[in-house]
Amino acid sequence: MGDWWYRNITEPGKLPVLLALLSFIATFLLTRTVTRLIRAGRGPFRNIAPGGMHIHHVVPGIVLMVVGGFGSVGSGRHGITACVCAVLFGVGAGLVLDEFALVLHLDDVYWSEQGRQSVEVVVLAAALGSLVVCGFSPLGVNDMTQDEQHDRGVLIATLVLNFSLVVLTLLKGKPRLAIVGVLVPFAAWWGAVRLARPGSSWARRCYRRRPRARARAALRAYRHDRRWHRVSRRFQDLIGGFREPPAPRRTR
Repeated sequence: MGDWWYRNITEPGKLPVLLALLSFIATFLLTRTVTRLIRAGRGPFRNIAPGGMHIHHVVPGIVLMVVGGFGSVGSGRHGITACVCAVLFGVGAGLVLDEFALVLHLDDVYWSEQGRQSVEVVVLAAALGSLVVCGFSPLGVNDMTQDEQHDRGVLIATLVLNFSLVVLTLLKGKPRLAIVGVLVPFAAWWGAVRLARPGSSWARRCYRRRPRARARAALRAYRHDRRWHRVSRRFQDLIGGFREPPAPRRTR
């Protein structure tokens, strides 16, 4: 275990990344727990509101991200300072992304339907961080041999091709797959060759005179959403603490 840890984590300088990822996940889970307790009126926790102004936890999160980010850049990948700054950055990122929906909408939508976007972004960020810890490099550079990396022409062509596939996947209305495709080129390939989602830029431009392609795309999107929407909602409710509004009572 010690040899594996040194060879795969310590020697390549991945310990700060791992600490940032773990502190990010732990902070998000702890924050969600505390906010759910505050919402339920249980426990000693209360909202911070000096002078009547509610301070959202995105504010200290931004400060921690700035301090940890600049500290990590200046301290390199090894040493105690790099690890401490990585933890600060992970904690700050957890606080900020937990209120991603608030920042996006510029409104307090934490417990509303729009607030589910925060959970989606956190899960996606945690997945990307895990891929980086596992050794995936942006745009598939890690899949190239040493000779290919030294050949500038092959390296540039590979980066341009993979980046083009990521952009194409994004234009087809698959942002999650496009983001994952930055680290896993196969995901970008898969998203690029599949049909675009209805309403995407690609569908509006390329399927305008192709009714069969529009129909196939709509049917595939409907089946996909029907299969995964309920699972996604349950997972978001479990992690984020969302609850469906009670059904209105019928009056005679």
